[in-house]
Amino acid sequence: MAADRLGELLVRNKLIDDKQLAKALEEQRGSGGRLGASLVKLGFLQEEDLAAFLSRQYGVPSINLNEFEIDQGVIQLISSDVVQKYQLVPVNRAGATLIVAMADPSNIFAIDDIKFMTGYNVEVVVASETCIKGAIDKYYDQSASFDDVMGDIEDIDLEVIDDADDVDLNELQQATEDAPVVKLVNLILTDAIKKKASDIHIEPYERSFRVRYRIDGVLHEVMKPPMKLKNAITSRIKIMSEMDIAERRLPQDGRIKIKLPGGNDMDYRVNCLPTLFGEKICLRLLDKSNLQLDMTKLGYEERSLVWFKEQIHKPFGMVLVTGPTGSGKTVSLYSALAELNKVTENISTAEDPVEFNFAGINQVQMHEEIGLNFASALRAFLRQDPDIIMIGEIRDFETAEIGVKAALTGHMVLSTLHTNDAPSTVNRLLNMGIEPFLVSSAVNLITAQRLGRRICQECKVPDDIPKETLQQAGVAEADLAEFVSYKGEGCATCNQTGYKGRVGYYQVMPMFEELREMILAGANTAELKRESMQLGVKSMRQAALTKLEEGITSFEEVLRCTIADD
Repeated sequence: MAADRLGELLVRNKLIDDKQLAKALEEQRGSGGRLGASLVKLGFLQEEDLAAFLSRQYGVPSINLNEFEIDQGVIQLISSDVVQKYQLVPVNRAGATLIVAMADPSNIFAIDDIKFMTGYNVEVVVASETCIKGAIDKYYDQSASFDDVMGDIEDIDLEVIDDADDVDLNELQQATEDAPVVKLVNLILTDAIKKKASDIHIEPYERSFRVRYRIDGVLHEVMKPPMKLKNAITSRIKIMSEMDIAERRLPQDGRIKIKLPGGNDMDYRVNCLPTLFGEKICLRLLDKSNLQLDMTKLGYEERSLVWFKEQIHKPFGMVLVTGPTGSGKTVSLYSALAELNKVTENISTAEDPVEFNFAGINQVQMHEEIGLNFASALRAFLRQDPDIIMIGEIRDFETAEIGVKAALTGHMVLSTLHTNDAPSTVNRLLNMGIEPFLVSSAVNLITAQRLGRRICQECKVPDDIPKETLQQAGVAEADLAEFVSYKGEGCATCNQTGYKGRVGYYQVMPMFEELREMILAGANTAELKRESMQLGVKSMRQAALTKLEEGITSFEEVLRCTIADD
């Protein structure tokens, strides 16, 4: 079905409105793919509702592929290339008829191709795009399994190089090109995508070598390759990320970019760190196709989101996003920039590294080794007639000083800091050497954040937590009677973890006039926190408890990600 035709039908049936259709068409033009997928990604339509609508529209049944176990003989009737091309899956055969699940039942070219290739009559059923992709991954996974690769490796003998000074580069280069090593590294990289990992850790120890994935913020061990492959695997990844394989004493950074089925790209940001027993490799996965830039979907509470948007739309001032590494600060900043990105605004960013590129924003990659750091980039930005400036991170006095002065001279400045919560950010700036009157004048808003795991909706059940425990954690006594918390029991959908995906806990602190006066008077972090809570700002623990009460996260996650208020 043509995108405009599907869009018209959805609007006519009041499943979406004209504005949502226009935004989804714009998203589709930018990222490719189907209109339905764009509507689902933007949150305008649920996949189940789209599948039910297409089912009614075409008079074909709708099925949930997660409830089916497809026979291998049926799978073999259609090749992997064809199912990837048309995004369909054969489900069953009855006599001369082959039942095929499709996300787009109007694709007559796909139906004709299947008829021609298989010799069967084709009967179409509708399934959601996510279910189809899951079935393709499950039944058409052509990558070797870890056991298959290990079977090949047992037949080869690689010499372990223990002394860094006696590395034979020719032998090491040859080892990295052995088929089993190439297969194993490819398996590690692609398996992380399928498991929706955010980071890959490849770690050498004295008598073991392991690979761990960070999934939904928690590390899981996935394999232990043989020790004799340690140097070959490390060097293979260093070659792929264009690092120097001869340098084994200093940290190095690099990037790997691979093309996925369906035309999407995946970037890996790679860091190599020399440790006592070899080089530890950490790869961060940067998947632009899954980048969520709609601020309403990140987890901000309604009032916090109003405060945040209000401050970033001011013509000048500074908005700071704080939190530890991996807490989603970059996504929050990119979301703010996406909101501000208009043809009338000149936006420049200084980043290290540039994680995702955006049309209409001037992004600058830092190169410390040649003197291009945050401070020098900021000075250059101020000669470029800027409206909005984004600094990847304020690390030192020089960068903080230029940023504050830019905020005080008619520019909107967005940046990040590594602090524990919003009130402590003020003292961090003061410790860097920024004068209290500059902090109180320049800063519009500070938001601190953490990422907690979402409860899997498929196996969500009430969690029986004693009232005293809830009260000790920070639940108000008045709320205890009706407070219900949930947890995930574990199922196939969430790989028995009870969690699927993550949600942000946000402490959003606008710089109220009372707080400005307290900063000028030399108030400490605890005093600022108490006053901000009196003014309606939720602490990090309170924000997490709100997500617990809404059934989004678990009590275990609240305790893991936040600390109790004093």
